[in-house]
Amino acid sequence: MSERYMRGIEIAEQLAAEKLEEFTTSRVAELAPDFARMAIEFPLGDLYTRDGLDLRSREIAAISSLATLGNAGPQLRIHIRAATTVGVTKAEIIEILMQTAVYAGFPAALNALACCHDLLTEEEPSRTMPRVHIACCGEG
Repeated sequence: MSERYMRGIEIAEQLAAEKLEEFTTSRVAELAPDFARMAIEFPLGDLYTRDGLDLRSREIAAISSLATLGNAGPQLRIHIRAATTVGVTKAEIIEILMQTAVYAGFPAALNALACCHDLLTEEEPSRTMPRVHIACCGEG
């Protein structure tokens, strides 16, 4: 394995050790192993290991970017889990997703909140989410 890949695996372990095997043995890895390798090498092995930002800041940026896309529910969920691992609180994540409404629109922000509702209400139900069902992450 390349040095880039090994650095990426180290970062992945810091962010979500329990989910790492799931990614490396995913359907993507089965179908396109080179692509799965690149998905570890470039973002994690190259970018996440740079000195400019800490992992907490990188995860905040990832959450904001993925929520703004409006169609990256599975990836958003991964980065929300990773963010909580590196110290971002659920209340902060909710604020990040609400901030998304200003720049990406209410639909993107509402979809992101709905898609990750279960992750954000586990253990600390400090906020009451509206009972509006918005289909997300391939739900119908």
